[in-house]
Amino acid sequence: MRTSTNPLTTVRNLGILAHVDAGKTTVTERILYTTGTTYKRGEVHDGTTVTDFDPQERDRGITIFAAAVSCSWDGHRINLIDTPGHVDFADEVERSLRVLDGAVAVFDAVAGVEPQSESVWRQADRHGVPRIAFVNKMDRAGADLDTAVASIRERLHPVPLVTQLPIGTEDGFTGVVDLLRMRALVWADGADTPEEGPVPAALSEEAARRRRLLEEAVAERHPAALEEFCDRETLTAATLAAALRDLTRTGDGVVVLCGSAYRNRGVEPLLDAVVAYLPSPLDVPPVRGTHDGADEERPADPAAPMAALAFKVNATPTGRLTYLRVYSGTFEKGDTVRDAGTGRTERVGRLLRVRADRHDPLERAVAGDIVAVIGLKGARAGSTLCAPDAPLVLEPPGVAEPVVHVAVEARRATDTDRLASALARLTEEDPSLAVRTDPETGQTVLSGMGELHLEVAVERVRREHGLEVTVGRPGVAYRETVGAGVTGFVHRHVKQDGGAGQFAHVVLDVEPREEGGFEFRSTVVGGRVPQEFVRAVEAGCRDALAEGPLGGHPVTGLRVTLTDGQTHVKDSSDTAFRTAGRFGLRDALRASRMVLLEPVVEVTVTVPEDAVGGVLGDLAARRGRVTGSETRGGAAVVTATVPLAELFGYATRLRSRTQGRGTFTARPTGYAPAPAEAPAR
Repeated sequence: MRTSTNPLTTVRNLGILAHVDAGKTTVTERILYTTGTTYKRGEVHDGTTVTDFDPQERDRGITIFAAAVSCSWDGHRINLIDTPGHVDFADEVERSLRVLDGAVAVFDAVAGVEPQSESVWRQADRHGVPRIAFVNKMDRAGADLDTAVASIRERLHPVPLVTQLPIGTEDGFTGVVDLLRMRALVWADGADTPEEGPVPAALSEEAARRRRLLEEAVAERHPAALEEFCDRETLTAATLAAALRDLTRTGDGVVVLCGSAYRNRGVEPLLDAVVAYLPSPLDVPPVRGTHDGADEERPADPAAPMAALAFKVNATPTGRLTYLRVYSGTFEKGDTVRDAGTGRTERVGRLLRVRADRHDPLERAVAGDIVAVIGLKGARAGSTLCAPDAPLVLEPPGVAEPVVHVAVEARRATDTDRLASALARLTEEDPSLAVRTDPETGQTVLSGMGELHLEVAVERVRREHGLEVTVGRPGVAYRETVGAGVTGFVHRHVKQDGGAGQFAHVVLDVEPREEGGFEFRSTVVGGRVPQEFVRAVEAGCRDALAEGPLGGHPVTGLRVTLTDGQTHVKDSSDTAFRTAGRFGLRDALRASRMVLLEPVVEVTVTVPEDAVGGVLGDLAARRGRVTGSETRGGAAVVTATVPLAELFGYATRLRSRTQGRGTFTARPTGYAPAPAEAPAR
């Protein structure tokens, strides 16, 4: 392993990613136990985990909020974030991935790649986060490393580089063969550390075969390894480790390990792999931001100007905790930092090293750190904090668009203001929640990523604020799009009521855009509409997208072209052309054939084979379209695309149809045309 005097080489910022119930939190707990950070193994089923510390997480047995912890292994500091696996909390994963340098993707040895593990893998792809894979639950009935690896290859399309061979199967799983050093690591019953020994004779031939396959796969993708392989027809452990490190960090390969976190088997090799293969803050490109419209880079250097990104906010009763990834520079408690987005300066009250809901005080934070700060009043998730004399704006994490909403009101009229305050605090902590007032009914509407997301939010209002609330039936967020547009639509805006008037004449073409979203372009020639007015027309058109003609839903999937126009020497202005763009597009949409869109999800239902017929019939009744069916581990797995509105209450229905033996997961796949009888509002 490389040595360096730079302390940043011994830092690893990583996340634990997986589908719900793949064992992320148990892996995290065993890491904390193995590193000596905790002295007792936390269990999800007992509600004794460190990272799932929220009462709702312990009640439901799932991770809801991303939790940060720090620990040490082999002279390295590991800042680890345990992320949620349920699709409703994908925004928590997105914000975490934005600030991480690497990740461990956990897979169930029986189920392999599941829908949400596929989603979080794609999220990590978008952020360019290097990963290693850990196939967990090798002690389960039906566990098969090769089948799990095949699903990783086929569904996620990386090059899996398997570095271990399991010793024993299912309940007899006792350890692994390390294919790099060709040694056996065996965990005796109840033992916390493995016994190292030679490869068992019964596995020596298979281990040699797999070592050869690993060498060939690495040599095929790594020039230095290929050179040595051609010269010696084999690779040394040192060359193999160095090549695996390079392939992991470039994304050209994914190291695969296996184990059973629940039984504490395979955790030490996983930690060794984290240290050996995943990048330090120095191994990732310098963070990029903007200042005065120009791109700028900041290196991971404690001596550089300070720049940090806030990725999570906890508004606790004792004060606001702001979680930061420090990309460059150094700052201490008592220092003044600048919120680059708002221009406000704030004072850092206290600095904390985070261990879930427990914290250790820090005197200073340096580049590469993930820390929490007390005292920042205005920072939000996505805010850039920087040195006051060296402003820089970093790209914030993307925020998902809410797809489900409920009406929420306080049971007692006197609690209305308290409810508004509680909801404001919720949206401050979780940007994927949105609160608005329905202009027609006057009701307060809470929007989020799914039923469970909203259930958790409402329960927090009840528990943390002591409020009794009434919740309406969930509804979905519809969209509108153009089925057939109009050409040469003329709109003339003229206003004259004394003084300077307003005049703008625009001619618009409106057509569908298959890629979705909104595109504006101008084909005006001869300067009939000056460029500054063209920009104003585009701004007005974007204003008009907020409410479509079918039911006031946002409009998407269209292209607008400004083909002609006229100006007045005195009365034309940006305001006049923006108004013309807004009302012109609004009227053009009324003249177009509009289509109502509804959110759809991909549902994966796992049921006993004798219940498949009833499940298929129920999915058909919910307007579901079956896209696949297979048998896995003695159960039938059905995949279907279903409108989100049809899934409300499906969990209860599925349990009753399968005597409690059926489960399902869902992940958003976009929007599709709604039937004519769907509600317009």
